[in-house]
Amino acid sequence: MPDLPQGGVLAFDFGETRIGVAQGDSAVCIAHPLATVTGRSNAEKLERIAVLVQQWQPQFLLVGLPVHADGTPHDITRLARRFGERLQKRFDLPVFWADERFTSLYAEELLHQAQVFGKKHKAVSDQVAAQALLQGFFDGVRMDTVAVFAAMDAAQKEKIDKND
Repeated sequence: MPDLPQGGVLAFDFGETRIGVAQGDSAVCIAHPLATVTGRSNAEKLERIAVLVQQWQPQFLLVGLPVHADGTPHDITRLARRFGERLQKRFDLPVFWADERFTSLYAEELLHQAQVFGKKHKAVSDQVAAQALLQGFFDGVRMDTVAVFAAMDAAQKEKIDKND
């Protein structure tokens, strides 16, 4: 896992019609649903994203890559990758990629449990999917960090045992 820039992040659950956006901070590793971006054209969607980037001043961006359950690319995987590349070029920010398998399903379950239905459900489901994507990314980073510290601790313990 590459080193993450410290600070804010915007995460995107890409869809051709709607793009869910979540916000978080790599220092505290907590994700929040933020917005659902829609527009008649890609240019219009990018302008709306530009407003969010200006407002939140992220240090990096996270884009979900949709893949099938077995990990093979989905029809929209190429479009999501192109979207992320456009974000990187437009905003000159690092873009990280994350497997977004099951994030929409997870979001649906959360909204069902919260009894969010109808128009409200449609308005927030993509945001909650982006939140799940970002939180999963943060949790993975934390687990990688825990694994590194555990390995360092084991190496230190082995060193101490050898000296005893």
